Amino acid sequence: MQKFILLLASLFIFASCSESISKPNFQFRSGGKAGVAAKFGDVEISDAELMDGIESEVYEAEQKLFDVKYNKLRSVVMQKLMDKDPNKKNLSNDEYLEKYIAKGVSVSEGDIDAFIKKQQIPAEHLNPRVREKIKGYLEMEKRKEAMDKWLAQQTAKTPVEVYLSKPRRPSFDVKLGDAPVTGGKSAKVTIVEFSDFQCPFCSKGAEVIHELKKKYGDKIQVAFKNFPLPFHNQAEGAAVAALCAKEQSTELFWKMHDSMFAAQDKLDVDSLKALAKKIGAKSDSFDKCLTENKYLSKVKSDIEEGKALKVKSTPTFFINGQLINGAQPLEVFSEIIDDELSK
Repeated sequence: MQKFILLLASLFIFASCSESISKPNFQFRSGGKAGVAAKFGDVEISDAELMDGIESEVYEAEQKLFDVKYNKLRSVVMQKLMDKDPNKKNLSNDEYLEKYIAKGVSVSEGDIDAFIKKQQIPAEHLNPRVREKIKGYLEMEKRKEAMDKWLAQQTAKTPVEVYLSKPRRPSFDVKLGDAPVTGGKSAKVTIVEFSDFQCPFCSKGAEVIHELKKKYGDKIQVAFKNFPLPFHNQAEGAAVAALCAKEQSTELFWKMHDSMFAAQDKLDVDSLKALAKKIGAKSDSFDKCLTENKYLSKVKSDIEEGKALKVKSTPTFFINGQLINGAQPLEVFSEIIDDELSK
């Protein structure tokens, strides 16, 4: 037994020594040279080198931290505003909420049915328990809306000055090149999208872009660049097909764009030819272009350009160079667009 204990002790000491020996000698210091993240000997590593390739991840982490602080700030502001109201006396927060803020909030069977229809929940998945969960979710959302409305009313005349710094989105120099473009020619805002016709999230992204075009009209222009992902076996062919349509006209490109996103399960060669014919493309020219893979090099060029811009997934958008990853809600795009239009 004693030998076993001594063996364990010796192993522990050896492991501790090994760990201390193998641990890199990184010394964290303050007050270093501006623009330098680290140095060893006469070698300096700049902040730019450190950030290269991780811009998106750093922004997302900073945004999460900002959201935590901002949400806490909202709750503190709301608490202080409630406490100032004489009606709050002897009432708990929940009681005050129900009596003065969310008074009359209710969810009808019609609300539940509308939610089910919008979310396209299959009938076989519905039962009383599921409907009750949906009702609870909708009640929570309506309470949030009531709280937002109350907070807006309370701060209408006395705005809350916020001194938290918003994270800055990564920004890149994105060239339009010969990409197909739709929208206002002299628009102040340009959205460049890198997308994949077989990607379901890209289809949702296309829907967001349609909503933006409805909202802003010629105030924005949208450019499309191909970024077919290697595990989508029909995406590359669809990208070539889109450019074959563009060869005939930019209008046909956008028609082909919409048709392919609307039928992502029909991107085989025969289906692509049928789609092109349906939208009014000249079949002989289109079919020859697609069969010859005429624009494959252009598709690969878009991919390389995307990689240079740190595109890692689809869809990826650049609004006047500012990066947005994924099919984010309309509000995310609108916030940037509104800010750019106000400059």
